Parts: sequence; structure tokens; C-alpha cells
Amino acid sequence: MLLYFIKRIFLGILIISVAVTLMFCMIHLVPGDPARIMLGPRATPEMIADISMRMGLDQPLVIQLMKFLGNILKGDLGIDVISSRPVTAIVFGQLPYTLWLIFTAIFGAMLIGIPLGCYSALHRNTLADRVTGVISVACITAPSFVVALYSLLIFAVTLKWFPAIGAGVKGDFFDQATHLVLPAFAIGISWVGYLSRLVRASMLEVLGENHIRTARAYGLTEFTIVYRYALKIAILPTVTVIGVGMGFLISAAVFTEVVFARPGLGKLIIDSITTRNYPVVMGSVLISTGLFVISTTISDLVNASLDPRIRANL
Repeated sequence: MLLYFIKRIFLGILIISVAVTLMFCMIHLVPGDPARIMLGPRATPEMIADISMRMGLDQPLVIQLMKFLGNILKGDLGIDVISSRPVTAIVFGQLPYTLWLIFTAIFGAMLIGIPLGCYSALHRNTLADRVTGVISVACITAPSFVVALYSLLIFAVTLKWFPAIGAGVKGDFFDQATHLVLPAFAIGISWVGYLSRLVRASMLEVLGENHIRTARAYGLTEFTIVYRYALKIAILPTVTVIGVGMGFLISAAVFTEVVFARPGLGKLIIDSITTRNYPVVMGSVLISTGLFVISTTISDLVNASLDPRIRANL
């Protein structure tokens, strides 16, 4: 397990390095002078030169990249030239909003999708199985930004069940929770379908294996067979998908945070790209990539701890 963990750490560092380097090059390939865009049309040449020097844009691209990677190793993500605040403080100030949104969405999807998949597998080829299949496919095909817009119009504007925008009053748990319902629903509903279909397929495969037949022959109850033996194995692919899904939910959160005017990492990235605020964009991308690597690594370690066969092949 330790060797596997070390391999995953080195692979994660490589992925982060490549992602940050590609993003750095792509941002600098966008046409236009970042300093002039940030300062507006009334900026003087002296002001533009000052901002360019403070951002390091007057240096060759390779030097800028080397300095940026070197600062990352020291834990320094740079300074926001607009607010003169450390990028680390800005990014980590917005990060909790995005994490709460992602965790709420994936937890809600697990609460609905996993039992739905189990029920569908236990009632194979029945009317209930077909109905759950239709519901699951409908959830999968629903784009998160479309769900966000319609849920905003229906549940916030028309029915007035939930707040429309914002993240709630800081320190008021109930107000923050009600502001979280619609955004989490918008990005989590598609994962209800994914998890339901995946659990169903895995359960059907596991329920046909020899050790399940042996358990039935010994007279164990169906509840014990399903939830103690079958689900423990069938859940393994789901754990992997959830780990990868955490990374994809970060990208889905971008549109959701914009639609619901929520603070968060996604909205910060959009605002920073609009103003060509390079330090904040790169810091946000670095943290987002790190979250993706951490989530996939944790899912792999959980799989290895649940399945002895994976540990035997490490």
C-alpha cells in the first residue's frame, strides 16, 4: 500500500505540472495586451508598463514559467496586482464554497443513485426496473447548466421555495443550506443517473457469482446477502467513478456558480479570465487540478482497502 501510495503521489505531481504548464501557455497565447485590458482604454503607457513589470510580462515566456513553477515549490502563488492581496488568500477564501457545493451534490447523488441501482438490480426486467432505467438516462442526459436555469426559474422565481442567488448569510447554517439546495441539485442530478446505472450493472454481475450462490445455499437472508456481501464488491467501480466525478463536478460548478451568483472557485476563474488576471487564474487552476488528483488518489486507495485482490497486485 505504501509503494502504491508513493506511485500515486508522483503521478499526481506529474499531472499537476503538465496541467499548469499547458494552462500557462494557453493563457499567454490569447491575443491582446493583458495590462491594457486590465487597466481599460484610458490607461497611460506608464501605467501599462508598471503593471506589465509587476506581473512579469516584460520577461520571456520561458522565464515567466520557470519563476511561476519555482514559486509554487515555495508555496507562493503570487500577488493579485488588482487588489494587492496574496493569490493564496483569494483562492482559499473562495474554495470552501465550491467544496461544500461539490460534496453536497455528490453526497445527494449517492443517497439516491446507489439505492436506486440496487433496487433496479433486485427487480431486473420488471416495470420498476424499466421506470428507474428511464429516470436514470433522463438524469444523465440533462446538462447541468440547463437544470440550473430551469430549477432557478421554477423553484426560486415561480414557487419561491428556495433563494435565487448568493450563498446565504455567513454563520447562519440554515440560510446557507437553503442557498445550497438548488446549485447542488443542478450539478448532482446527472450523477444520480450515472451511479444508478453503474450500481445496477455491478450488482447484476456480483449476484451471479459463486460466493453469492453459496451464501443463498447456506440460508442467509436476502438482505444480508445483498448489503453485506454483494454491495461491498459492487460498490468498487462506483468509488472510482465518484473520485473522478469530483473533478468533473468542479467544471460543472463553474456554470452553476455563475447562474446562481454564488462565490466559489469556478466564478473566480471566470472573473479572472475576463480581466486577464493571470496570477489568480493560474492559482485557481493549480488548486482545481490538485483537488482532482487528490480525489482520484483517495478513491484508488479506498478501492485497494476494500478489495484484497487490488492489494495483491500492488
